[in-house]
Amino acid sequence: MRPRPPTQPTRSGPSTASPSAARTPPLPGGSSREATALTARLRRAGCVFAEDEAQLILATARSSDEAAAMAARREAGLPLEHVLGWAAFHGLRIAVEPAVFVPRRRTEFLASRAIALAGRVATGRPVVVDLCCGSGAIGAAVLSAVPGAELVATDVDATAVHCARRNVEPLGGRVVAGDLFSALPGGLRGRVDVLVANVPYVPSGEVAFLPAEARDHEPHAALDGGEDGLDVLRRVASGAPGWLAPGGALLVETSASQAPDAVAAFRRAGLRARLDGCGELPATVVRGEARTAGAAGT
Repeated sequence: MRPRPPTQPTRSGPSTASPSAARTPPLPGGSSREATALTARLRRAGCVFAEDEAQLILATARSSDEAAAMAARREAGLPLEHVLGWAAFHGLRIAVEPAVFVPRRRTEFLASRAIALAGRVATGRPVVVDLCCGSGAIGAAVLSAVPGAELVATDVDATAVHCARRNVEPLGGRVVAGDLFSALPGGLRGRVDVLVANVPYVPSGEVAFLPAEARDHEPHAALDGGEDGLDVLRRVASGAPGWLAPGGALLVETSASQAPDAVAAFRRAGLRARLDGCGELPATVVRGEARTAGAAGT
């Protein structure tokens, strides 16, 4: 099993930092003997952050038998978040189901940018759309931080839609199934203040080199962005102007190496484009602002 840090992977591979105590819930943790034994078991399986993972399993499991079963699934290579049934994201516990893309820590920057823009909308009721929503982590973060926001999230994968509804609908958002803009209610055309999309951006030729946890247990469509990794990004950029309100913004996560081509795609779509970077994670977000309302794309 290829090791990865608990609850905080990146889209294109694992990060190297253990999660901070501030990002994980209080740990009731089981007995010292149980924790020691479970840590040793996970370490033998190749988990670099075995002690942290053992604590998270013991904090989540309802019995010693359940903890042992969870450890066995982790030993078999299942992502820790799928074992736990949740992932830490932007101060929230996001429900994560098997075969659903796990929200990455770096994507918290994308969520933060969306929250900041939504919070500045003059009406006080911003309209936010989350495309390629996966588990609904970004939408949940926005709704938690911007009360009263009108949020619609979409994903083409039925399992992801089911999972996203668990995270988004209790907070007042809506999740619909479909491919990008085709899933959106027509009444949103020209009204969207913030359009956020965590699109797949791993080049097709690099998917085979991803950690096994992502490659074998997450949906291929959530990882593979086409030959250069930007196929879906271009589709989103092309369609965005018809859905954005005047002055509305499109936010998409990408890699630093892909950023110049991503900016070019935004500009070809008629958006004023700029890059926002966060060196701490690291993360790169392309931001495009609408010039005028136009005809909706697909």
